Amino acid sequence: MNETGINNIKAQMRKGMLEYCILLLLSERRAYPSDIIGSLSDADMIVVEGTLYTLLNRMRKEDKLAYEWEESKKGPPRKYYHITPFGRKVLQEMSAAWDEINNTVKHLRGSEPTVKLLENNKK
Repeated sequence: MNETGINNIKAQMRKGMLEYCILLLLSERRAYPSDIIGSLSDADMIVVEGTLYTLLNRMRKEDKLAYEWEESKKGPPRKYYHITPFGRKVLQEMSAAWDEINNTVKHLRGSEPTVKLLENNKK
């Protein structure tokens, strides 16, 4: 598989995990969108603002998130997002699904390190 194909697979995997990661972050504290981007970036998940704002708006419409305005000392008021009770329920369900998927992958990979798997796949 060429590099473009691998990058596409990685992008699709990250896209599928993004909502879960946002719910995880906001389950701990409310956050301003740039803080969310920073936390995701710290975890090596790069997200552009347009993608994040679109997802935050969708999640708000689905009642998984809500926001509140807060005055800023450096400019206009800021919108801080937080998880809703329904969002917490969705997070619990997503966590259970993640655990199931993770256990399946661990089982299929066995105890072989990733490097050894990659070497075997090249043969």
